[in-house]
Amino acid sequence: MRGSDGNAPSKVGSFLEGFLEKQGIREQVERVGVLEEWSERVGPKIAEVTRARSVAERTLFVEVRSSAWLMELNMMKGRILARLNESRPEAPLEKLVFVLSQDG
Repeated sequence: MRGSDGNAPSKVGSFLEGFLEKQGIREQVERVGVLEEWSERVGPKIAEVTRARSVAERTLFVEVRSSAWLMELNMMKGRILARLNESRPEAPLEKLVFVLSQDG
């Protein structure tokens, strides 16, 4: 792959970042990274009873194992959202939605 001057090779990461930026999806790709970071950001106790399921626009959907935990996490929503956004200041999540897991 050639650089913008046509001579020097460019790094794939730089090319990909530029492409995503032009397509207007770089921020969304960064937000989706929260799915992999979930356990680390919320800690083992919460991670044990939840599963970060998906990101749509600026909203993270998280499955919760029990209704008791669902209520507890809804009360902690603001703190959890702030913790998740620490690693993505340019592409923050705006909303956190907890849903009761169908797995029981």
